[in-house]
Amino acid sequence: MDQIIVEDLQVYAYHGVHRQENEKGQNFFVNVTLDTDTREAARSDDLDLSTNYGEICRFVHRFLTEHTYKLIETAAERCAEALLLWFPRVRQVTLELMKPEAPIKLSFGSVSVKIVRGWRSACIACGSNMGDRKAHLEAALRALREDRKCRIMRVSDWMETTPYGGVEQENFLNGAFSLETLYTPEELLEVLQKIERGENRERRERWGPRTLDLDILLYEGRVMDTDRLTIPHRDMTNRDFVLKPLAQIAPYEIHPVLGKSIMELSRELEKDGEKHVL
Repeated sequence: MDQIIVEDLQVYAYHGVHRQENEKGQNFFVNVTLDTDTREAARSDDLDLSTNYGEICRFVHRFLTEHTYKLIETAAERCAEALLLWFPRVRQVTLELMKPEAPIKLSFGSVSVKIVRGWRSACIACGSNMGDRKAHLEAALRALREDRKCRIMRVSDWMETTPYGGVEQENFLNGAFSLETLYTPEELLEVLQKIERGENRERRERWGPRTLDLDILLYEGRVMDTDRLTIPHRDMTNRDFVLKPLAQIAPYEIHPVLGKSIMELSRELEKDGEKHVL
């Protein structure tokens, strides 16, 4: 990925824990690296196809002077997020916010916070077998489209499937979609669970009936296992109602543990595994 770099942008702003810092202000310096594709602009010599570094400087300067935060961690976080939301060609931001006049009674050059934030890709499985199943699934997509920190990229067909896990219940409508997001996996999980609750999802029985089920399958090649979240999804390779719709939208996505594409895994399961997609 190409980069546009701004170094030592000087901003007089009002960030700090102490009252004097908020009232009198002080000098800050900002370094910003923007990951973006500059090839199209370079080939055409057209500024409109690039990210204007002059606009970046003015945007960062205006943002940091119009807002006041106690922590430079917060100032850096909010500024990086604003850059990603405002400049559509930017995929990732590395932002360092330096505070050379920090109220420290020792000799030092500067203190700073440096963060890396960007759009991350994720694949989500969705299912419903209560009420208006299609309406529940489409409500989830609508909620994510209304969230500025998410961009829906591809959506599979909705597929009629039989229940999984041995619990007697109605058939499901299942599908999958891919998105780009500024949320971490844990934050994305919270967003998805909030959407489930909005459709009256109740977690009473494992593999039981539900109005809406949203599961993170893959997240930017990440492998993680915590008390709350496992990525890749632990049981996705045993579920044709997950792999078939996922293969529609991300056939060449590689499972980061098994090293196989979703298309390969789907074909293997179709040959030897349980059949649930009708």
